[in-house]
Amino acid sequence: MEINAINPWKWQDARSYAQAIEVKNVEGTLYVSGQTAINDDGISSNEDMKTQLIKSLVNLERVITEAGYSCSNIVRLNIYTTSTEELWPHFSIFQDWIAKHGTKQALTLLEVVSLFETLKVELEATVVR
Repeated sequence: MEINAINPWKWQDARSYAQAIEVKNVEGTLYVSGQTAINDDGISSNEDMKTQLIKSLVNLERVITEAGYSCSNIVRLNIYTTSTEELWPHFSIFQDWIAKHGTKQALTLLEVVSLFETLKVELEATVVR
């Protein structure tokens, strides 16, 4: 498999994403539903944005690895949040997670009116191998 980032500019590098990702010779593709701060019993978190972001990343990584894929091969990641204002102070947590895995992905960040129950952030990914 070959993954290539396409970046006509440099500014997106500071935001931990690529403008486009090209993937060649893929053996498999995993489409991951939005992962949130829901515990093993299916209870939605009512904690703050930072805590929910961390739990969402943990859950995303768990689904990806249990499927036999690698977080380093995330090629598309969508972030949904009920408040970009609340998310921005904790965006470095997301960037550190991306750096830890060496991920280069196309990314969309959307602020939405609401998410399921008490949730504040949701991460949806496409992973290849």
